[in-house]
This record gives sequence, structure tokens and C-alpha cells, in this order.
Amino acid sequence: MSSLGNKEIMAKNIQYYMELYGKTRQEMCDSLGVKYTTFTDWVKGNSYPRIDKIELMANYFGISKADLVEDRSKKSTPRKGLVINVLGRVAAGIPIEAIEDIIDTEEISEEMAKTGEFFGLQIHGDSMEPRMCEGDVVIVRKQEDAESGDIVIAMVNGDDATCKRLRKYRDGIELISNNPSYEPMFFSNQEIQEKPVRIIGKVVELRGKF
Repeated sequence: MSSLGNKEIMAKNIQYYMELYGKTRQEMCDSLGVKYTTFTDWVKGNSYPRIDKIELMANYFGISKADLVEDRSKKSTPRKGLVINVLGRVAAGIPIEAIEDIIDTEEISEEMAKTGEFFGLQIHGDSMEPRMCEGDVVIVRKQEDAESGDIVIAMVNGDDATCKRLRKYRDGIELISNNPSYEPMFFSNQEIQEKPVRIIGKVVELRGKF
């Protein structure tokens, strides 16, 4: 196989997994510690990453190096999907697996399923418009922490879970709506413990409904 072919395959695979996990180029650059121009060359097929960077990307996505290097179109075995429950709401004090307010199901890829436990959650209200609208479904990876800038599902003061963008500071966090009509909610480190404020998952994909 030619070097050009290798670069094109790598570029397509990087794009595939970025779309799968909803990652921007800047997020990838920050996580991998590479320049934006360097990463752009990989995505466009202009250059080929070093083996250590391929390994970093594979670990970041929770996949094997072969998943980035090999031509996906030539893999004869179809990938199996995993069906997850879509919840109408998540209430405080009830484990995700025990919630009975199941309104639908969604299928996620086998690659995504390997990276953790997932559930779907229906969006209510307009605080995350225009990106996320009433009735849309978000796919959520269960986790108790996230990076600044991630969209998370959080519990505040024992209320139902809410979908917001997380911003971390030394003295606390902000939960930010996409809709500018809503003021950001700031919580000090003390308030996080006392209210409490808990992150229960990170949004990895949006599935719009019509």
C-alpha cells in the first residue's frame, strides 16, 4: 500500500472517531499535545502521525491502534450495536439502572460501548437551544467528573438532572446554558459539597428528534 493510501485511511479513521465521540480539532489538539496545524494535516491526509501519537489517539478513543490504521471499508465483519435505554428524567437518589421512566431506546456502536456505561436522556426545556431542543435525546457516558468545556448531566440540590456545559475554576464550577437567556450557575467548592452538586455523566452524542 502506498504512503498516500496510508495517510488517507488514517485521515478517514480520525474523522470517523471524532464524529463518533463529538470531538473538535481543538479538543483533540489539547488532549494529544499537538499543534492545530499538525493535527489538521493528519485529518486532511497531508501527513501521517508518529506511532506514539497514534497510540495516544487510540487510548483517547478507547480503541486499538489497528482501528486507526486499517481500512474500515474492507472489514467484512459488521460491527454490532448495543441498545441502551432512553430516560425521560433522572431523579436524585435513584441509581441509573433502577430508573423506570424509560421512554425509548437508542443504539450505540460497539466501539462506543467499549468506552464505558451509557444511557440516553431526553432534553426538556429550552436552556440548551439552539443546539439541543425539547424532545432531543443525548447519549451520556456515566462518569463523576468531566473536563472544562464538556457538556454534562448534573444534579443540583437533589433536583432532577440537568444538561449544561461545565466550566471549572479553582474556587468552583459554572454550569452554563447554550441559551443566552439563562444566566450561568456558579457553585463554590463549598456549595458543591453542601448542596450537593454532582456530575453523573458526560454527553457524547446528540440525537435530534423531528
